[in-house]
Amino acid sequence: MDRLQAMTVFVKVVEVGSFSGAARLLNVGQPSVSKVIAQLEAHLGTALLLRSTHGLTPTDAGQRYYERAARIIEDAREADSLARGSGKELSGRLRIAIPTTFGRIHLVPQLGQFTARYPGLELDVQMDDRRVDLISEGIDMAVRIGRPEDTAVIGRCLARGRRSVMASPAYLEKVAAPSAPADLENHQMVLYAQGRQLRAAFTRDNDSQEVSLRSGLRLSAAEGIRAAVLSGQGMTIAADWMFAPELAAGHVQRCLPDWSLEAVELWLLFPAGRMVSAKVRAMADFVTEIVDGLQKAEP
Repeated sequence: MDRLQAMTVFVKVVEVGSFSGAARLLNVGQPSVSKVIAQLEAHLGTALLLRSTHGLTPTDAGQRYYERAARIIEDAREADSLARGSGKELSGRLRIAIPTTFGRIHLVPQLGQFTARYPGLELDVQMDDRRVDLISEGIDMAVRIGRPEDTAVIGRCLARGRRSVMASPAYLEKVAAPSAPADLENHQMVLYAQGRQLRAAFTRDNDSQEVSLRSGLRLSAAEGIRAAVLSGQGMTIAADWMFAPELAAGHVQRCLPDWSLEAVELWLLFPAGRMVSAKVRAMADFVTEIVDGLQKAEP
């Protein structure tokens, strides 16, 4: 039995939670994964996994073995990099998940800089507005807008961004711009389909107002909301990041600029219980650089 290979298989099984999922990510057959785990348990003389109808979870011994094995695997990878000469030799696949619009505008155009720094890495970028399950989908790191609610991830808040009421000049030519939050009740709002934006709370100095939002158009993705707003179909409430190029060019205008809305948080997430590898740390540092630059550039 190849001990390092067995550790690699076991670590992947724990992180994914199933033999089939690990086999898919390792590009091997499920029987091969089952055989390796059986051999490893026989070698150690203890059960490493609890099998149930709900999937696989590590035993106490399995959790301790996982933590040490994951560290050994990452140490081995970093040792290979050091032997080749520098951190530029980071290699392998790095799978990240990012929101579609934020990624398209702010991250994807910059990825060439990252791949130039680490040419040995293969990036697999999943762009999706849904809340991706990091563990079951084999995601190493995710960027997410909004505070995470699931306990299967750990992370840190990268930034808190301004939210604004925004509309295109074409829309504001058809209707008078709102002068107070209450005016929004008479405007056509473009909102997310989830319906969580039916009310909005505004503050200014010691004044606060909560208003109802009327929407004849709800969309499930930020790209759709952008398209509707830019074509003059209505106004929306969104993070300034979402319309950064258009705000700079004057293709979108902020309405009610003297009023504040609750800020939106941008989070960097990692699967809970998994060692953060050198390549994940490198990508996390790179994303942090980009977000720091965005905050400095905000008017």
